[in-house]
Amino acid sequence: MKVGGNRLFFNFYVFTRFLMQRIGYVVNTYPRGSHSFIWREIQALERAGATVTRFAARPPDEAPADAIIAAEQARTVYLNAGRAALSRAALRSGRALPLARARAQAAEAPLARMMAYAAQGRLLADECRARGITHLHAHFGTNPARVAAFCRSFGGPPFSMTVHGPEEFDRPESLDLAGKAAAAAFTVAVSRFGRSQLMRWVDPAHWDRLHVVHCGLALDEFAEPAPPPAGPPRLVAVGRLAEQKGFGLLVPALVAARRVHPDLSLTLVGDGPLREAIEAQARQAGLGDALRLTGWLSPAEVRAQIAQADALVVPSFAEGLPVVIMEAMALARPVLATWVAGIPELVLPGQTGWLVAPGDAGPLARAMIAVADAGPQARAAMGRAGRARVTARHDVDESARRLMALIAETTPAR
Repeated sequence: MKVGGNRLFFNFYVFTRFLMQRIGYVVNTYPRGSHSFIWREIQALERAGATVTRFAARPPDEAPADAIIAAEQARTVYLNAGRAALSRAALRSGRALPLARARAQAAEAPLARMMAYAAQGRLLADECRARGITHLHAHFGTNPARVAAFCRSFGGPPFSMTVHGPEEFDRPESLDLAGKAAAAAFTVAVSRFGRSQLMRWVDPAHWDRLHVVHCGLALDEFAEPAPPPAGPPRLVAVGRLAEQKGFGLLVPALVAARRVHPDLSLTLVGDGPLREAIEAQARQAGLGDALRLTGWLSPAEVRAQIAQADALVVPSFAEGLPVVIMEAMALARPVLATWVAGIPELVLPGQTGWLVAPGDAGPLARAMIAVADAGPQARAAMGRAGRARVTARHDVDESARRLMALIAETTPAR
């Protein structure tokens, strides 16, 4: 067992208690390319000796982007496997109707969907009994946590959940974050900011069950990073092209920054509902090849794009704590991001990157100019500092040990 210096130190009792557990992970649609933080966490638990079964409501619509995703999909048990089985489970879920109706009235989801979650919870309880699973962990405080809670009500094992944000914090009352946290053995936030938001809604009597466990990187995937590229400064942005990511500001900010640095360019990696609008913005602004949209890429291809850039840009309006920031820092690239949610806990202005106020293209453009003005040596020094910081704070094996301790402490031994 690897022990991480002055970080979490496992005593023999906790470690052996954990090895007696069989864990189930509950996700909605799994695995997606954006779920690297989930499978890295699962694989770290397995390296530590855990038996982990993946459960999901459904597989992704798209074909697996690489071998890792394909392997995770092959190992996942899907709770929508056959309408007949789901219908039978729904018929056996009648006692969940009062809660389902109450949560539908609170706008968590329509009644038919709530009953579908109840049926999935019944199927999950059956699977847990058949597989000897002693603890469930749900990623996201949305419907995965609801399914885990329904499972518990049908005699399934204790459960915990990781709340990421921002979706959960957009409507905490309708999602019943307080009720889910009260029912859970413990609740994990991915940043101190996230824990503070949970404390706004969760009964103070349950605050001692709110913990911070960082999403982590498998650091062996991030060997000694390549040196920054030669040539004109190049930025990269990565994420779903949706409103909360703030990518609509990239075009006006890049146009303004190029008035000072005409050779500055940006690659935008990802896809989503705003792609056509961003492409239209770029055409109207006459950016040409200065802004390139790649669409979705595999995790390895994303890392390659970051390595070919001088800095990562994260113009988000709302976040949890983006894993892509951790990846860029592990690749020794500085980060230009907004002062949002958990981001300032990782990105230090002037040391590992730049932070700007969200929602304004002007500060974003000035920060882009500052990235270009900094020059290769200053950017490289920031990159080295960022790599040291993320290595110390976001090792997935350390995060897994933290989860191991929480599971061992809160789940009865078999």
